[in-house]
Amino acid sequence: MRTLIGRMRQRRSERRARRAARMPHRRKRKAALALSAGVMGLSAGAMHQAPQSQPAFAMQMIGPEERKPAAEMQPSDALMEILVEEEGVRHTVYRDAAGNPTVGVGHLVAASDGLRIGQRVGQDRILDFLEEDLKEAKRAVMRLTGDLPLYQHEFDALVDLVYNVGEGNLSEDRSPRLNEAIAAADYDAIAEELGYHQASGVNARGLVYRSERRAAIWAEGEYEDPRPARHQLETRRA
Repeated sequence: MRTLIGRMRQRRSERRARRAARMPHRRKRKAALALSAGVMGLSAGAMHQAPQSQPAFAMQMIGPEERKPAAEMQPSDALMEILVEEEGVRHTVYRDAAGNPTVGVGHLVAASDGLRIGQRVGQDRILDFLEEDLKEAKRAVMRLTGDLPLYQHEFDALVDLVYNVGEGNLSEDRSPRLNEAIAAADYDAIAEELGYHQASGVNARGLVYRSERRAAIWAEGEYEDPRPARHQLETRRA
């Protein structure tokens, strides 16, 4: 698991490095656009209006965390580590508690994956599945919350919820109180609707612990595993 987490973080660092490498080009492009604007006859007064708003923006960037819409957020490294801990890492396709073919970090195998029960996959493909599943989980949270602003830890809790139970179980028909709480921007009421304890109609101890952990992430930004230390060790050995 730790190796996979390290690879996940390495990929994210590489993406950030590539974005940083593109920044000089973007700055040059902005400078060229500004020069073109000057040539096209914009007044000096117009050219100097934009910088006036920069100090306020800079203060916002270095100030305390603010809630933002899900569209502006990404799953944190802490959340990805939790997903690996909670879901485990399976290199062989198996059937989950609901009988669905599954592999990697809780990835539900689709027909397009071309995999069958018992087939093994490599770590790079597991990482690909995880990245795509996280992207879809983010999109699901965006659909669920709309413009509701969230702290990073609140967003992480909802991504974990989608990843764990699936977007279908969070519909207005299946989770009406959750949707009502989101519509009312009632953050306390949302916290009360993050618990899902059953798999195939049966209470599962692992889901109870995971729901407790998710609630702590939402309410307090606390990502620690609530399981007893001995149970944590057994889970990570599994």
